[in-house]
Amino acid sequence: MDTQDWAPLVEAATRAPSIHNTQPWTFSWSPDRVEVFLDRARSLPAVDPTGRQQVVSCGSAVEFLVVALRAAGWSPQVALLPDRERPDLLAVVSVAGRHEVTAEDRALVDAIDRRHTERAPFLPRVVPAELVDRWQAAGEELGVWVEPIVGEDAELATVSLLARAEDVEEHDPAYLAELQRWLRTDQDAPDGVPVAAVPGADPAGRASNWVVRDFLAGRRTDDQPAQPGSTDAPPPVVERPTVLLLGTVGDDRVAWVQAGRALGRLLLLATSVGVAASPLTQALDWPGTRVGLGVRLSLVGHPQMLLRMGYPATPGSPTGRRPVGEVLRESGGPAPVEG
Repeated sequence: MDTQDWAPLVEAATRAPSIHNTQPWTFSWSPDRVEVFLDRARSLPAVDPTGRQQVVSCGSAVEFLVVALRAAGWSPQVALLPDRERPDLLAVVSVAGRHEVTAEDRALVDAIDRRHTERAPFLPRVVPAELVDRWQAAGEELGVWVEPIVGEDAELATVSLLARAEDVEEHDPAYLAELQRWLRTDQDAPDGVPVAAVPGADPAGRASNWVVRDFLAGRRTDDQPAQPGSTDAPPPVVERPTVLLLGTVGDDRVAWVQAGRALGRLLLLATSVGVAASPLTQALDWPGTRVGLGVRLSLVGHPQMLLRMGYPATPGSPTGRRPVGEVLRESGGPAPVEG
């Protein structure tokens, strides 16, 4: 395989989700493999000082590449952190022969271009338990546990920690400045979070306990008038999404990459049946609330991702991605140059 063979497969990998759509990855190709690297130049020192969430993001890109390879008729093998001398080499995805393409392979690769983060309220439609079971099984195959947040005590504990973390973030100048750097007013921007893709109203004001990250925090003013409403209007439907927590036994880079792979697989499985998701990672951004989540929920292991899932009210659209030429190079060749 050469660059024209690898380019569409790597392009599929770049459709993976990443924190703030930073796309913190680069790739290098050889005829039989692609190496996946963490790009430290796109770090988030305020919200992700350890790089954990960006490594998780790269893990999702690894899984999207695996899905694309299988759908192209190739059998992939994945080696994680194979070179101690190159700690930012997170994975090597090798071609190990031909693969007979299945209906699931086709469904998952078709979901790549449709998958997007959905921050708007979901429809009042329950996600079937059999789907959650399927997602749990997919996580287990990669050594990642997937647990729904169910029961009043577990929900209250998780919501409380989310609210606490959101409040901390909204009063942290470094966090707010970093958030602003990754907001994009251009809907067609190749990275970052488009303003059009986030709730215009304060997410805390909608009928849901599960508040998504407020990307406009710091832009709103306390004296903004409330939107008028009709006194005869029915009360809003309370959103009750399915909320899943993904975690691992360990908490090193290998565990983070595997958590990202499981996240990528779960999101594609969900997209293929019309379910959308958005992260609720505020409580995982900060060490205190992340540890507190483990204690309050009596977790065996380490939480890596919290997802709000449900059926979207309207079709969403994926956010922009950098051109493949900016992230892919031949092994041993010059590093990609951002345009």
